[in-house]
Amino acid sequence: MPSAKIYYDADANVDVLKDKTVVFLGFGNQGAAQAQNLRDSGIPNEKIIVANRPDHYAEDAKSKGFTVESDFAKAAKAADVVFLLIPDQVQPRVFNNEFAPNLKDNAVIVVASGYNVFYKLLEFKPSQDVVMVAPRMIGSSVRSLYTKGKGFPCFVSVEQDGTGKALESALALSRLIGATKAGAIASSAREETAMDLFAEQALWPNIIMLFREAFSVLKEAGCSDEALCYEMWMSKEPAEIFERAAEDGFILQLKHHSTVSQYGQLSGALALDGVAAREHFKNILYNQVLNGKFCKEFSKIEEDLEKEGDANPLNQLYQKSEESELGQAEKRVRARLAGLL
Repeated sequence: MPSAKIYYDADANVDVLKDKTVVFLGFGNQGAAQAQNLRDSGIPNEKIIVANRPDHYAEDAKSKGFTVESDFAKAAKAADVVFLLIPDQVQPRVFNNEFAPNLKDNAVIVVASGYNVFYKLLEFKPSQDVVMVAPRMIGSSVRSLYTKGKGFPCFVSVEQDGTGKALESALALSRLIGATKAGAIASSAREETAMDLFAEQALWPNIIMLFREAFSVLKEAGCSDEALCYEMWMSKEPAEIFERAAEDGFILQLKHHSTVSQYGQLSGALALDGVAAREHFKNILYNQVLNGKFCKEFSKIEEDLEKEGDANPLNQLYQKSEESELGQAEKRVRARLAGLL
């Protein structure tokens, strides 16, 4: 497969957004960061509207000098560009019912996640542009790196080119939020969704399981709760390892470890054939993510996720996970060392 195209500042013409009104639906972590970056890049404050219910996010937007509109239909009618930055599970309900019927025929709709576009859960007019501008960092880092004059990794794509100028708009918006300074990577809603959900449903669940089972084996061997919690994660060594991997390379970061550690990790990894894991990963990717099975199952519990207590299925999952030997041990350790952490 050919390498992905990477877009830089020189590829973007911000003049295509001159005199355009930009609406941010949501002012959470990403919304706050991207709206401020956009303003600091030259979009006049009066051309930016934050569409948000009356809550602490709306108050935060006001404190930062933005115009806040709680009437979503009114905000939609004013929008030339709209960033959808509310949670994936509520986007279809809010966008389809309150925004879509009121948007201009040539509006540019910007998503930061491919989920609802890939699974066709959002309603667009054929004449509208639908683009993805998806920073690969949390909002606070998007903002802090921008203020330092640095860029950040970001995916960009055109999912519907109703006006014939969707790519121009996507690149201009990427530049204005600071993404093209480091290079915005050409992607797609399918690719972003596949990688995102694969990590969440295949990669990280296996890592959680490995930590859980390793904890139990070492506990059986006589290791204390305190020693295990600190050795395995509370020392923050895993975080440092991943930070080194980002800076030096996934394999080459091992050179920061002792010789014993390097030899043990490299020889041990090469001794594992990975066949069973690969088949498990392929099953998750093709039979759960790409075929839409997870999306259909998740849609059935979306309303329950807003409930309190045991009626919320996510709370049930937390409760079961915290009942594990690892979960109980960590609770005891944190209670014992509360004054030191």
